[in-house]
Amino acid sequence: MDLVNRIKQKGPRGFTLIELMIVVSIIGIMASIAVPNYQKSVIRAREAVLSDIIYTFRKAIDEYYADTGKYPDALSDLVDKGYLRGLPTDPFTKKNDTWVTVAPPVVLTEAVQGESVLSTAGTTPVLETGNVYDVHSGSNLVGSNGTPYNEW
Repeated sequence: MDLVNRIKQKGPRGFTLIELMIVVSIIGIMASIAVPNYQKSVIRAREAVLSDIIYTFRKAIDEYYADTGKYPDALSDLVDKGYLRGLPTDPFTKKNDTWVTVAPPVVLTEAVQGESVLSTAGTTPVLETGNVYDVHSGSNLVGSNGTPYNEW
């Protein structure tokens, strides 16, 4: 009981309204500084992931071409043949089916009798070239470097 009497003698304990307002104001100021930096770091992390995924795609496409002599017809061919474990998710669209593929460029090939023939993915080529030469993100957002993600 002696402890209870000592607490009563010192008076009520707690924080005043002004002390609480100062603490809340300081926390608000610190949060207003930290949140934009956090958002920028999240965007930079997503950009790094996108850059790595595109690098992996291009490397797998090049390996497929080196092994088969033609480009894949679809991104799923890279998974089916074991060049990728699965189609990665685009960090900005949050989907794995929004990747934009680029067909191989127009190539001059030699015909049987020495005539030059234009070969594209849209026509019947002399040599089969495939349909996936490059891959870009399906996002319409613009990166921190000023270049849209669908042009990376």
